[in-house]
Amino acid sequence: MKIRFFPSAEAELQDAVNYFNSQCEGLGFEFAAEIQRTIERIISNPEAWTKLSVYCHRCRTKRFPHAVIYYIENNLLFVVSIMHMKREPNSWRTYLPPHKQ
Repeated sequence: MKIRFFPSAEAELQDAVNYFNSQCEGLGFEFAAEIQRTIERIISNPEAWTKLSVYCHRCRTKRFPHAVIYYIENNLLFVVSIMHMKREPNSWRTYLPPHKQ
C-alpha cells in the first residue's frame, strides 16, 4: 500500500520532530520512528482503528500523546493529520477535501 501525506500532516510531523529534538536530542527521531510503527499497524489492519467519520480513522501512537488520522482510497493510505491528542479534537477536519468531510 502506498502512503500519501497531506501537506498539513507533513508540517505537523516536522514540527513535532523539531519540538521533541529541542527538548531532548534524538527524541524527535524516536517520535518519527513511532509514527512509522503506527503507520505500519494501520497498513496491517486499516479498519481496526477508531472511526472518526464516514471516511477517516484514528490510530493512536503507543509512546507519545499523538494519533495518525487517515483514510484509505484506491489502495492508498492518506495521512490527514499527525494530531496531538490535547489539541482541538476536530481540527483535522479542516484539512479534508470537501467530498471527504
